[in-house]
Amino acid sequence: MPVIAIGDIGVIDGMMHIGDEAMFEAARLELGSRGVEIVGVSSVPGESAERYGIAAVPRLGFAGLDRDAAAARTRLLVAAASGTLDLPESDPAASALAALRAGKGVFVAGGGNLASRWPVHIHERTTLAAMARALGLPVVVSGQTLGPDLVETDAAAVAAMMTGAARAAVRESASAALAASWGAEVRSGVDDASFLGFDASTVLPQPEGLLVSVSGWFDHRPPAAVEASLARLVDRAAQVVGGPVRFHAHFGPLDPAAEPRGDAALHERIRALMSSASEVVPTGDSQHAAALARSSALLITSRYHPAVFAAPAGVPVLGLVADEYTAIKLRGALGHWGEPATVTLDELDGEAPLAVERLAAGRDRIAAEASARRPAHRADYDAWWDDVAETFRS
Repeated sequence: MPVIAIGDIGVIDGMMHIGDEAMFEAARLELGSRGVEIVGVSSVPGESAERYGIAAVPRLGFAGLDRDAAAARTRLLVAAASGTLDLPESDPAASALAALRAGKGVFVAGGGNLASRWPVHIHERTTLAAMARALGLPVVVSGQTLGPDLVETDAAAVAAMMTGAARAAVRESASAALAASWGAEVRSGVDDASFLGFDASTVLPQPEGLLVSVSGWFDHRPPAAVEASLARLVDRAAQVVGGPVRFHAHFGPLDPAAEPRGDAALHERIRALMSSASEVVPTGDSQHAAALARSSALLITSRYHPAVFAAPAGVPVLGLVADEYTAIKLRGALGHWGEPATVTLDELDGEAPLAVERLAAGRDRIAAEASARRPAHRADYDAWWDDVAETFRS
């Protein structure tokens, strides 16, 4: 009997979001190695089924609904799970309900989308959890960032999911504190994808060059000014670290010949403003992205998962913070490894170049600290997945 696993997966219009896929892929590998079969909930079930070698079902039908309509749909789906009404076979959630009835529980894969800026993800995850509880099935919530922006109704729904879960985990102290304020008992540890493709037998390559991975979320700052500052920062980092200078989009087209979109389009605008030579590494998949991040001598990123991949390998990372949400995530990810070096987008021409110099000078110390912390983090990580698997085997 499988476990229903929900993550933000599915390649739409050829665009890959590496971080979202990475957390789901890590869950599939870790649970699969412990004998737990999963059925994925996906925006593109056929693509995800082929990518991961699993069964997959569509999402629950919350896209495009306002909060009142979403609340009504939650009540409908929970009632259907409870057996008090029949869900038509044509309903988008019919396949997920059928999988639940044949399954052993629900696994909410790691993520950072339990915030009111993405209400559809809150509706989907909390509703699927409530459906599982209506069927008497256990729910496990893994590797989350909670909020920080949560309106009252969203906070209540997330709190109910966290307190009602058989097991729950968050990935930084701010989320742990919020969960504790709700009375939820949670594990706080590294992100679910921290060790994707990285175990005790992995031989780390000799680090070289500068890796850059940034997103277009500037929190309403003038885009042209931010992009010009980013170009100057990368030029300075290239002088400090040396080449190659590589740009890698964590949200971009899978086809390397396609017109740049998402992060890839932003990267092209930054490259056009630079004086240093640079190259583009195509977006690719999660494991390729993880290996690339671990091979660089310095990473500059406003994306979360490049930092998640690089920090355990001792790569110096400068996190670029746009707002409170990105600050919580990046400082949390880097803090696990002892070097939470971040600057705001307002400091790109001031503090950021100095931070680059400090990180480059401290490379040996940063690598040694990560190496010293890895065994404990890995043991805690493995113990988490052991506990999750045991929950679904009980």
